[in-house]
Amino acid sequence: MVLSQDCLLCTTSSRDLLCSACAGDLPRLPAQRCPVCALPTPRGEICGRCLTHTPHFDATYAVFRYGFPLDKLIQAFKYGHQLALGNYFGRQLAAFASVEGQTNIAGIFSADLIAPLPLHPARLRERGFNQSLELARPLAARLRRPLLPTLCRRVRNTPAQAGLPWRERKNNIRGAFRCETPLANKTILLVDDVMTTGASLNECARTLKRCGAAAVILLVLARALPE
Repeated sequence: MVLSQDCLLCTTSSRDLLCSACAGDLPRLPAQRCPVCALPTPRGEICGRCLTHTPHFDATYAVFRYGFPLDKLIQAFKYGHQLALGNYFGRQLAAFASVEGQTNIAGIFSADLIAPLPLHPARLRERGFNQSLELARPLAARLRRPLLPTLCRRVRNTPAQAGLPWRERKNNIRGAFRCETPLANKTILLVDDVMTTGASLNECARTLKRCGAAAVILLVLARALPE
């Protein structure tokens, strides 16, 4: 028996953290977007930036656009320790990944294993959990793929990316990750909560490919759009 509760956004009675109306109103990305980085493009073609500066990851799937009120919910999850939201968001990722007939969704199903974007141990102690790992758990269970929480380690405790200008984020994150697992011919599904510039995810993908990964597919809860 599922007990009703108050929707976190509108406080109406709901069987989940968000009622169906509020869940349906969460911000979405345009249907036409770059298949590599998930930024909107006129006809769904690869964007100019990905053509001129090819990232180390091969494709990006994003469930939502990062905007109100989703941004407040994600912040409550990460910084307010509302861990129930992690399970809720993880189920949204899993539902998105398992919908049949989605364009190019086969890229997710080709993954051999799933890994969360890692936190540095100091940041992990401070926060108490890795939000990316909490999102990846329901996803791995739904897709029936191995989940490797420590496949990649964060070895540099860099300043928070959110506090840096977009152009400085790539240099800030350089050399921040380490992987020592042979990944020859493996396709990795790399999970994170929010993709802004993609600098952290790109550096992690670079590290995984240096260990032999054939492809790195990104699956993120939300994609931030440039202002």
